[in-house]
Amino acid sequence: MEKVQIPDKLYFRIGEVSRITGVPAYVLRFWENEFRRMHPKRTPSGQRLYRKKDIETVLTIKNLLYEKKFTIEGARRVLGNARTASAAGSGDFDIQAIRNELLSIRRLLS
Repeated sequence: MEKVQIPDKLYFRIGEVSRITGVPAYVLRFWENEFRRMHPKRTPSGQRLYRKKDIETVLTIKNLLYEKKFTIEGARRVLGNARTASAAGSGDFDIQAIRNELLSIRRLLS
């Protein structure tokens, strides 16, 4: 995964996030519905305001879906396992996430 330089700001609008991450705005809006970890704040007029943490989440999701070729469900599991593992202080979530993804692929093929 390439290292992306995120400007030092508190909030970013969806167009800025799109330029920084290389993910189209409509995909970012779709991912909001698919991934609970993505929840930008809203202005009173309804515009999305992303924080640096949200951009890092977008980059992680992009890496899982585009580079590692995970399904959306598989990426959801990895993100869920990453949160659980970081809370427990464990780094073993990758193996479990891969195992879960392989099991879901096996179920699809049978």
